[in-house]
Amino acid sequence: GHTTGPSLSNDKLYKFAYSAEVYVDRVKASLQKSAGYRFSSAVDVNLLWRNPDNDDDQLIKITIRDVQVENVNERPAAKNIFKGKSTEKIIGKDHLQALQRPIVVELVRGKVKNFYSYQDEPGFTQNIKRGLASLFQLQLHSGAAPEVDISGKCNTTYHVRQDQVTKIKALDSCETETQGFTSHNQILDVGTKATSATVYVLEDSFIKSIKAEENYALRLNSRRKTGAKIVSKQRLELKSVQAGPGLIAGKQVASVIKTLDSSYVAVPLVAEPVRSKCKKCPSLSKHWQSIREHMHPEKLSKAEAARSFLSFIQNIRKATKEEILQIIRSENKELLPQIVDAVTAAQTPASLEAVLEFLDFKDASTSTLQERFLYACGFASHPSEMLLKSLTTKFKGDIANEEIRETLVIVMGALIRKLCDREGCKLPAVVEAKRLILNRLEKAKKDDNVRMYLLALKNALLPEAIPLLLKYAESEEGPISNLAATSLQRYNPSFLTKEVKETMNRIYHQNRKVHEKTVRTTAAAIILNSNPSYMEVKNILLSIGELPLEMNKYMLSMIQDIIQFEKPSSKTVLRVLKDMRAHNYDRFSKMGSSSAYSGYITRGPDVSSTYSLDILYSGSGILRRSNVNIHIFNRHAELHASQVVIEAQGLESIIAATPDEGEENLDSFAGMSAILFDVQLRPVTFFQGYADLMSKMLSATGDPINVVKGLVLLTDYSQEIQLQSGPRASTEFLGGLAIDISGGMEFSLWYRESKTNVKNRVAMFIGGNTEVDSFFIKTGMETTLEVETTLDFSSTVQFSQYPFLVCMQMDRVESPFRSYVTKYESLPSGRRYTARRGKVELLAGNEYPLHQENSNMCRKVFDAKSDSSSNWF
Repeated sequence: GHTTGPSLSNDKLYKFAYSAEVYVDRVKASLQKSAGYRFSSAVDVNLLWRNPDNDDDQLIKITIRDVQVENVNERPAAKNIFKGKSTEKIIGKDHLQALQRPIVVELVRGKVKNFYSYQDEPGFTQNIKRGLASLFQLQLHSGAAPEVDISGKCNTTYHVRQDQVTKIKALDSCETETQGFTSHNQILDVGTKATSATVYVLEDSFIKSIKAEENYALRLNSRRKTGAKIVSKQRLELKSVQAGPGLIAGKQVASVIKTLDSSYVAVPLVAEPVRSKCKKCPSLSKHWQSIREHMHPEKLSKAEAARSFLSFIQNIRKATKEEILQIIRSENKELLPQIVDAVTAAQTPASLEAVLEFLDFKDASTSTLQERFLYACGFASHPSEMLLKSLTTKFKGDIANEEIRETLVIVMGALIRKLCDREGCKLPAVVEAKRLILNRLEKAKKDDNVRMYLLALKNALLPEAIPLLLKYAESEEGPISNLAATSLQRYNPSFLTKEVKETMNRIYHQNRKVHEKTVRTTAAAIILNSNPSYMEVKNILLSIGELPLEMNKYMLSMIQDIIQFEKPSSKTVLRVLKDMRAHNYDRFSKMGSSSAYSGYITRGPDVSSTYSLDILYSGSGILRRSNVNIHIFNRHAELHASQVVIEAQGLESIIAATPDEGEENLDSFAGMSAILFDVQLRPVTFFQGYADLMSKMLSATGDPINVVKGLVLLTDYSQEIQLQSGPRASTEFLGGLAIDISGGMEFSLWYRESKTNVKNRVAMFIGGNTEVDSFFIKTGMETTLEVETTLDFSSTVQFSQYPFLVCMQMDRVESPFRSYVTKYESLPSGRRYTARRGKVELLAGNEYPLHQENSNMCRKVFDAKSDSSSNWF
């Protein structure tokens, strides 16, 4: 009769040779030096039963014999972990016996309808048999269809040419229970590519040979050179056909199976998740003791701190709430903040419960730890709804410290955004948190409360909050309207409607009321950044020359930066300038010291990073705002890595100068606000009010104020991969940052100069481990990268003359960069083979050339300095 699947002859025994190989290596490496192993055996196949009513329904028996395990690549005797060990010794007697028990497969039109094995079979050996049984599934005509095999339900395409059949399985389409997680931002994440192809050669309507190959390639999006690949190959070759046992008579499959062996049960063909137990893993407290010394606050800008932080997170993820609490409760004050960073970053139900049980928000004395916990929540790589729900509950309860209350709601905003980015906007906890923030903002009376909810919205970036932000930007005073405007600046331009643009134009051109320079310049930046029209650009250019002194210079600098850096609106700006030639000279030759400038820190094939630096002064030479931003981006995504804004106002009285128009009544204030990895932090105040300023100035040591110190988990990628030959692979990439950012501001009335300084000290460590776990061997590759660096930004202003001299400097110190790759093969007995390669290079330091005008000024400042013998800093 006609068959659409492979067909076996009666009374024959088909004897095959089978091998399954696994390789793990760097993505581009050839397989000759990979870590891995080869599993090989004989496989006997015979027909048990054919349905009398349907030739295409057959039961076949598959038996594994003569199992061997060996290296996949030649190894000298001293490096061969299998040397002198029998198969029974390597695999274990029970597992070997289980492997050799036959399985029975029902094939209907070439597809596996039922897979019969034993109930109590170990998961590992059962998966090897599933991998073998899946190979026998094929169809003899071209076409595509979903198919279930060991990998799950996958879209499969067949190409048939005479006696050759090619089966392509789309691995990214497989429906399975996936475990694992990815990082919040695409730049910090890992890209994967997976392929699977099987080639069948047929003879006499049955299989002569099968070659299957499956490839997984994983690469860090931020550095595609770093990554791993897993290659799994299967081969089945027919060696001979002999006389074999006869068929079993019967009408129904069930009765035939019963006759054969009553212990057989139908088992799913999809692999079952299995992991070998760790025999020699240290307890959490033992592990903590081994890394404790690297976690002291003064060591937080070292790569070893970041490495220890990541290994600690991995162990916390396996720990119970009690084990975690035991460490938290026994540690001293200076190490606790780092422990809280790690426990919170672990993001397991147990770790969240432990840290919430330990922290008491009603106790003001532990506010440092509460803040570290909250920021770690804000930086969470894959936050859960549970986390947001817990924070909302805390916010509704008693909180002793007002700053913690503010930080709490600001972080809730960050979590809303992360959950919404992952299609979680409709989750009950997200809906509740959004409603809470929006409702309380509408009802807020005190400026402090308004500010706190606006900061939360600056993180949440909800489209429905835009009308509220517009209202505050246009109708409120100073700091509040400034905050609303900078919140709008963080939205993707696609959300900025006609109404937003109209409001920003009114603010910039002061159509309804007088606004402060800081708000007006932000409004201009929003207009110029969101696809401005010809008229919008023309009106802004016409206004230059009519603006307050320093604002003229700032706007001019902003326009030049758009052209030089070829920002999206540069084409429109150039068109307008060409048409306006007549009235340019006077307008564009303004004096002043304010500026806006952007440049590249790095330009690479995978990611690039830019800095932008803008600084705005009041007419009397006092800093109003300095803003340093670092953005990282690739072709698909962008990450606002950091922003440090120092703002000051109402300081004219110190140097007996006249305030700018419209700024006569501003209260003396200076403070700093930071964004780190897309999360707006709670702003820090240097001083508020004239009395506070005077007392701080008289006692000023110029000591920097610490802005951010801690450990942040950036890359957090973990996936389980089921290989079609049976073993399970797991791949994990963790990237951590140990960070120490401080900033300060000093004045010298004597030399009439001021200095601001921001120091970013960071150490980064990325560790990846890709491992294939068969119960009798683990093989894999570890990759590590580490770098330590310091980025210094300082600006010195001399205001003894006009235009005053401003010198800005940004430099990065020489930084060591180390990368290592370790391949390994290990047996449960502890016998292990490793091959390690490393590379250490020095990344040259760099003084970033900011802009020509700045370089000229720095020369003047330093010339003036050498004239006055006594330096005050």
